[in-house]
Amino acid sequence: MTDLNTYFDLVSGQSKFPCGLGSSGGFVNFRNSGQRGSVKEFTLSLESVLSGLKDISSNLNEFSSMTRYVEKEWRDNGSKHFSDLALNSMITVQTKPCFTTFSKIIDWATEKNCSEYDDNVIDLSPISLNTTIEKIEHLALSFSPKIRAENKIKTLLINRLDSSLLSKPFLLLAGISGTGKTRFVREQAKTSKQFSETYCLTSVRPDWHEPSDLLGYISRLTQDGNAEYITTDVLDFIAKAWRAIADSGLSVEVQDSDELGERLVVAGERDALEQVLPYWLCLDEMNLAPVEQYFADYLSVLETREWTWTGDSFSYSSDALLKPATIKAVANKEKLRKELGFGSAEDGKYNELWALICQYGLGIPFNLLVAGTVNMDETTHGFSRKVIDRALSFDFGEFFPNDYADFFTPTNYNKRLSYPIWSNASKADLAKTFDVDGTKTVAFLSAVNAVLKNTPFELAFRALNELLLAVASSQPQDDLTLKAVWDDFMMCKVLPRIEGDEDKLVGQNQHNILEALLKVLEEQLAGAWENGRPDLYREKLDPEGETITVDCRSKKKLSWMNEQLVRGFTSFWP
Repeated sequence: MTDLNTYFDLVSGQSKFPCGLGSSGGFVNFRNSGQRGSVKEFTLSLESVLSGLKDISSNLNEFSSMTRYVEKEWRDNGSKHFSDLALNSMITVQTKPCFTTFSKIIDWATEKNCSEYDDNVIDLSPISLNTTIEKIEHLALSFSPKIRAENKIKTLLINRLDSSLLSKPFLLLAGISGTGKTRFVREQAKTSKQFSETYCLTSVRPDWHEPSDLLGYISRLTQDGNAEYITTDVLDFIAKAWRAIADSGLSVEVQDSDELGERLVVAGERDALEQVLPYWLCLDEMNLAPVEQYFADYLSVLETREWTWTGDSFSYSSDALLKPATIKAVANKEKLRKELGFGSAEDGKYNELWALICQYGLGIPFNLLVAGTVNMDETTHGFSRKVIDRALSFDFGEFFPNDYADFFTPTNYNKRLSYPIWSNASKADLAKTFDVDGTKTVAFLSAVNAVLKNTPFELAFRALNELLLAVASSQPQDDLTLKAVWDDFMMCKVLPRIEGDEDKLVGQNQHNILEALLKVLEEQLAGAWENGRPDLYREKLDPEGETITVDCRSKKKLSWMNEQLVRGFTSFWP
């Protein structure tokens, strides 16, 4: 990729406002045209440029129509929204030079052809802005002498483009109060650099007992008696995630298949998909109300998500959460459209998308990640296997331990997590992993399931599919990392299902299944069982440091559960 200063030189012949990157610090020098007097030069720090890019991105509804230069629009909007004082002052007196500088920087970051540069045009698509923000952050950091070395390393690592893919988009974060479960979700959303856009915190109320508490409902308590849909923050956030998909350049279209008939799908290429940010919905204190009741619609529709890949091209679909029949029953659909953030028919931006939603309903967007924080005490409800089977359950203290020694000077960070991109495992998804055809993983789960045979905890095809998806998502390249995936699967998917007294936990040959699982895992996880395994969810801040090694989590948890059983009853939950 061409460096920024070289790009400035390459387009200088096509611009009336030359600019260049300062060689002794993180700033950009740019000139006016000189047509209204003498030529003058001005300076903006990369920090100011970065702040301006983020302000544009955060207020894109107002900037999106300003892709061609109109002086008054850019002067007034910049003065209103640019939070950096230097840039705010500059945009009011040197509006066009600022505009062209931003245009060049975005074209450089998105690797546009130099010959296509135009002083009067700027690319304000969400993908281009996100890419530019990421690259300017790294460039600005390389010039920054004031950031301490450890903070510099931390920022570089946390802001990098790569993410760890989750195998499911629904997480249960369980642990004692105060361990940072809600904060964890918040920090994950912050990595997008568009926190206010990609994060929604909803506090679950003890009186929630049906899906309408979460997703809204039709009311006829209006002055004219007509049906009106009462929306919720959660439904509004789901609609926002859909708008992000539409704004990304991916296609939202109707496809017809022999098996499913006509359905609404998202289609596109892997490169565009990788630019779509995850949207984090945090359901705080999720089990203050019975999850099986108020979350029933989501749990059912969750299993209908379907990804199809052909090379680097994909399509995604899911059944509707907000049914088309429900939308049809609403008297004033334009009001509902505005409340869900899809604008109006007059502005026209989302006309096609809204028409499709009215016809096919509003499904689960692929970029939505739902994380429920969970405390197990006398004030909360337990989970049925229906819920547990559809979630990744994290014993938060085991996966993200609170180390008091790291309070002031952290030595590691939590990896950035992102949404799944598969729904059904295939050998092609495993081809570049240590388990190239899945036979090792199938053998592992078969050994585990032999212990659970004829018990309420026996595993079915869904468990195998999700373990293979976990392998595909983690892409392990060696034996220890593959066994780490298996170990975490036991913690997230298998052990949370097991609870009961001694009578319930008796397997074949009248053996305690906890003790039998310990023996099987000792064989299946040999090497990792004795010496530990890599942590797949955390990394050291020092990029040259060793991989974090942890003891097998299932080993510790099974031993703890077995100790609890001696007292008469055991459960996974702390």
